[in-house]
Amino acid sequence: MDLIRIILSLFLPPLGVFLEVGLSKHFWINVLLTLLGWLPGVVHAIWVISRRPAHA
Repeated sequence: MDLIRIILSLFLPPLGVFLEVGLSKHFWINVLLTLLGWLPGVVHAIWVISRRPAHA
């Protein structure tokens, strides 16, 4: 499932973060970073998705 989120994050970074953490502070940080530039949003999204432990 993380692979799907990472692929979605390449096209729309806030969507991948939203699917991972919902409407938390990380989502809003990612929206701001994406507005400042696509690459910072992607980097942050991949970081958020990869740092969370896998769900059992």
